[in-house]
Amino acid sequence: MSKITIYQKPTCSTCRQALQLLKESGRPFTAINYYEQRFTASQLKMLLKKAKLSPREVLRTKEDPYKQLGLANTSLTDDELIQAMVKYPDLIQRPLVEQGEKALLARPADKVKDLL
Repeated sequence: MSKITIYQKPTCSTCRQALQLLKESGRPFTAINYYEQRFTASQLKMLLKKAKLSPREVLRTKEDPYKQLGLANTSLTDDELIQAMVKYPDLIQRPLVEQGEKALLARPADKVKDLL
């Protein structure tokens, strides 16, 4: 069985709920605060591919950088969106949970059970 990795922000309530579900499962996992250990563009791209999600599907649209950078512009490429998310981690929906060749956006937190 592949190890589970959760990419999260410790102050996020959904992340804390997902972490609690992982702890209760008894399965080993690694928690990564992606504000301290930032994604590279290639890491984020691979994680989204595993989750079958586009960069636009994980963009947090209510954050200031979203508005300031004009990310609502539909002519922006996926690579441009990923570069913005790498530079401004607040733009990434969370938590993202990975296990082997699968990944998902655990919103709501109960979705983490799909990997357990």
